[in-house]
Amino acid sequence: MRNRFDEQLELLNREMTEMGAMCETLIEAAIKGLMTGDTFWTQQVKAEGCMVDEMERSIESRCMKLLLHQQPVAKDLRQISAALKMITDMERIGDQAEDIAEISTYIKGHSPESMGVIGEMAQATIQMVTGSIDAYVRKDIRLAEKVIARDDSVDEYFIKMKKIIIKWIADNPEDGEFALDLLMIAKYLERIGDHATNIAEWVIYSLTGHHKEAKSE
Repeated sequence: MRNRFDEQLELLNREMTEMGAMCETLIEAAIKGLMTGDTFWTQQVKAEGCMVDEMERSIESRCMKLLLHQQPVAKDLRQISAALKMITDMERIGDQAEDIAEISTYIKGHSPESMGVIGEMAQATIQMVTGSIDAYVRKDIRLAEKVIARDDSVDEYFIKMKKIIIKWIADNPEDGEFALDLLMIAKYLERIGDHATNIAEWVIYSLTGHHKEAKSE
């Protein structure tokens, strides 16, 4: 019975890793669409966004079966319940990548300094998402803590973006709508960082039984 349970936990880990990889791909594609103006990337985001939703449902079903039929011990119970929380954050990461892709379709012909900062901010959030999922699979508290610490860097990028956008509007008042679109993209990236932080917090809970209050939307 325990061997069967361990096999199911391993499948859960694989699915969690796959879902995390999908989220990384979505963010990368959304940013490529923003930077290049190529609608190929935005179409990819839309297609794979549906896959993230399907993966969430699949993992949720697996977790519920493990809880109902396998009678997990306390440590296993924490791991499964943490996975259920984490997939909610991953699904929202996918949604926010889709939001970025949608906004990027309205932004063409602009390449101010802020675009470079957006790219750097995106890379920082992708690293957080990758790290949080790796921490879950490896059962690595220190890696989870590193992810949480990186959230300060993403917040700093957001503050920098706001300053750049304020100056951009002052110098180019006719581009106010463009500037606000960029601010929304930066806000979505900040939220992705918050969700990655939530995932890392749930990793720590799964290993220690202690959990800080998750960041809200």
